[in-house]
Amino acid sequence: MTPSETIPEPGGGLRSRKKRQRYTTISETAIALFLERGFEKVSVAEVAAAAEISKPTLFRYFATKEDLVLHRFADHEDEAARVVTGRPARRAALDALQRHFLDALERHDPVTGLCDAPEVLAFHQLLYSTPSLVARLHGYQNRSEEALAEALTAAHEGDRLEARLAAGQIVAVQRILAEENWRRVASGEGAEEVWPSAVAAANRAYGQLRSGLTRYS
Repeated sequence: MTPSETIPEPGGGLRSRKKRQRYTTISETAIALFLERGFEKVSVAEVAAAAEISKPTLFRYFATKEDLVLHRFADHEDEAARVVTGRPARRAALDALQRHFLDALERHDPVTGLCDAPEVLAFHQLLYSTPSLVARLHGYQNRSEEALAEALTAAHEGDRLEARLAAGQIVAVQRILAEENWRRVASGEGAEEVWPSAVAAANRAYGQLRSGLTRYS
């Protein structure tokens, strides 16, 4: 298996957009098959055939079968870092991250777990019920922590270890909040019904972070 190609950044030229569209098309084809038949019961060869590409071509885009599903998280991998880097000059890093998460809750962004669209619920069920996908997701979270740590270090000229510890706590809080929201929605509560308490939980969680991460608040 050869290493997969780097997913192009949003925007860019026509070639970059076409390449990005190819990533999305292959991934969506795979996810549709996995939802229909189960992750373990669909082979990579079957995904390639459904996407009308060869198996070697598929592996040029996705290094592993799990990455076909987790492609949906690719845009979010450095999201927290981008929020810190792009925040207004006088806004504290934690304030910017909290506001970004609250805005995502208001939009019912699937990444917050607060989305009751049937296709999103089905995707999350596929993800969290497949051990190999959960294990692979940790890699995405680790890279998110690393990117955020770099952004915090650059923004505050602080100690690298301190920034790494802060990033780990921030990413963990966002993950736990999202998992709790998804658990409630998956159990049958509507997203609108959960939203007020999800906002309260997020504010409480960021308050706890703020009391301990004084450099970034």
